[in-house]
Formats: sequence, structure tokens, C-alpha cells
Amino acid sequence: MTALPAIQPLRPEDVVAACDVGIVTARKVVASIHQRFVDDVGAQVPRNARRVEVDAIAARYRVGALRVVTREASAVDPFVKYVLECEDGARIETVRIPLEKPGRFVVCVSSQVGCAIGCAFCATGRLGLSRNLEAWEIVEQVRVVRRELPPGTRVHGVVFQGMGEPLANVDRVMQAIGVLHDPCGHAIEQRNITVCTVGVPSGIRRLAASGLRVRLGVSIASARPEVRRSLVPVQRSNPLDEVLEAAAEFVEVTGDAPMFAITPLAGVNTADADADALAEIVRAFKARTGVAPRLSLVPYNPIGDDDPFGRASDEEYDRFHKRLAAIGVPVVRRYSGGGDVGAACGQLVARATRGA
Repeated sequence: MTALPAIQPLRPEDVVAACDVGIVTARKVVASIHQRFVDDVGAQVPRNARRVEVDAIAARYRVGALRVVTREASAVDPFVKYVLECEDGARIETVRIPLEKPGRFVVCVSSQVGCAIGCAFCATGRLGLSRNLEAWEIVEQVRVVRRELPPGTRVHGVVFQGMGEPLANVDRVMQAIGVLHDPCGHAIEQRNITVCTVGVPSGIRRLAASGLRVRLGVSIASARPEVRRSLVPVQRSNPLDEVLEAAAEFVEVTGDAPMFAITPLAGVNTADADADALAEIVRAFKARTGVAPRLSLVPYNPIGDDDPFGRASDEEYDRFHKRLAAIGVPVVRRYSGGGDVGAACGQLVARATRGA
């Protein structure tokens, strides 16, 4: 017998259309799953909901589950990494990230099992791609984290920067965002949801046209094409110029400044020529859109014993930073935590493929 589909990717209006029930019941059932963590659609009848309508929904949908294999809290900072097992046995990783304001967290979610992009400085890229995650599997990562939060705390935002390239799975990512934002889902402000991409122009345009007002992050790696090609193989099919053109169109629709991210790698992408090329694309982007992208430097995190790269030294980083500042490009150095448990940027892979 084929299992019933998971209800998690549905908003109340979707339930109404699929099950021919009233909107009040649909809202109550959806909210009970996402906000009160009910694990059986028909287990209880929420107040003001009709039993017959709850039964109709339960006959068509179930609550999908991701099993928590491990949860590892960093000893260095308040990051927590979750290894989650999908119903087919595939494993993904999710990270709970603390914000500066106490009691608020961001959830870093995966969008694929593995990744086909193959960025040289990312451990996930070594896996290759197994499959896309379903929309409910994306949403469920947030639900898993939320149900374990201490009282009085909340999930303030979501960042699509875990395993996988989100815009290579753009339909399911957009469906998941709809539920994450819905008042009966996770009620997260769209502006507090960030979709990060290494550069899929068609996906950026789809996201812009969707009506969603989420933030966009673009991994630049290097503004010099020959260097970027060695770090990000997709540069061959999706040149940075085309990625930036799509990002400019995104800004024209949303009005929001994108985030450009660079991971400084020792002796690879931190020369004066790299800074100058980066400054040039930032200036050109502002001239094109009237909006200056936010430039973020993300420290490199080790990805294995045969790690091909090293983190730029403090001296190298400072020189790169000062070069950018001298030519008028403001930069923020982003904190990348959880490195001691493999939860930092670029590290999500190792435990995802192990047996229990």
C-alpha cells in the first residue's frame, strides 16, 4: 500500500482545495502540526474544528517524519548540528544558529541530499547529488529544531545554506518557503528567510517572479573568471556575469540588496587583483541597480584530512580587507560557528553518510 503524502508542505488553502473542508478546520489542523507538534493528523480535534473534516484530512494526509540520528552541541559556541534521516534512509544535516539577541535562532536547512555543483572548498560537493529533498522534508527540518527549543525562545529566520544548491530544487524550495512563512505554518517573516546560491540564473529569476520577498545570497568565490572556474565548476555553464545579471533583475523586483559572499582561501583568491576585480563587480552592480550588495567574508573551514585549501591567515585577510576598504567597498566578516562539530559553512557532509 502506498503511504499517504505528507501534510507538511501544505498551507490551509491547499488543504481546503484537496479535502473539501472548511478553512477554519484546515487552519487548526495545519497549526497543530507546525506549532504544537502534533504527529498524527487525526489524533485530536482542535477547538472549533469539525471531527468529520479532521477525519477527511487524516484519510488523505499523514505527518511525515525525519528521524534525529544525532544532535551535537558545539563546545565553542551555541551552535547545534542535527543529523536527520529521511524516510528512505538518506541523511541530511541541519544547524541551529544563535543570533546576537538572546532567545532567537536561525535554522540552516538543507535542500538536497548531497550536491551536484562540486565547489572545491565545500565538503558537501564531494558527495555528488543523490536526490532533491521534498518540500515537506525542508519544512520538517525547521519543525524538528523548533520542538526542541527552550521555552521563551523562537526561530527568527531560516537560511538555505545547508547541503545542496537550493535553486537547483527551486520549486520545492519555494513551496517550503510558503509554509515557513504562513501564519498557520511557522510564521517566519519572508525577509528573515535567505536563499543562498552559487549561481543558477534561471532559479534566481524564478524566485524573483514568485512574489516571495526573501533575501538572496550569492557565493562569488572569486570575481576573476579563471579563479572562480577552478573553485566553482558551474562557472563554465553559468558565468558570473550571467549570475549577476539575474541577481540585478532580482533586485529590480524586490528592492532588497543581495549578499555577496567570499571565502578567503590562503594564496588562492586574496591577491590585490582579486580585491580589485571584486570591487569592480560591486561598483558595476550598484551602477546597474542603484543598490549596493552587502559583501560578506566567510572564514574557510576544514573539510577533511586531504583538505586542498587553508584558511587565509590573519595577515592575508587583513591585507585583502584593507584593499577593499581603500577602494570604497565595505565588508563584513561573518562569524562561522560550530566548526568543532562539523557544523560550520562548507562542512556539512561527514556524518550524513554514516550508518547509525
